[in-house]
Amino acid sequence: MTDNRPGVGLLLYFTAAFTLGLYFTFAAVQGDYGIFRRAEIEAETDLLRKDLADLKAEVAQMENLTRRLSDDYLDLDLLDQQARDVLGMLRADEVVIR
Repeated sequence: MTDNRPGVGLLLYFTAAFTLGLYFTFAAVQGDYGIFRRAEIEAETDLLRKDLADLKAEVAQMENLTRRLSDDYLDLDLLDQQARDVLGMLRADEVVIR
């Protein structure tokens, strides 16, 4: 009489293999280095690249204004505008709308 039932060891082996498979599948999808985290990082990267481009444009604009007010190159219109903004003065023929 031979017993054709699988042994307890074989059952434990397949249970452990199945459990490990589920764990690694879960970790690959939702873990710290999983697919969902990668999508979050890519979205954040795109947002940061856009912010960087905006900041570069703002810095370029400030560099342009600084150069236009420097000793080497003086833009009188810009100087007049800055003086009016800082001092809050107007010419007699100007109208201010706020």
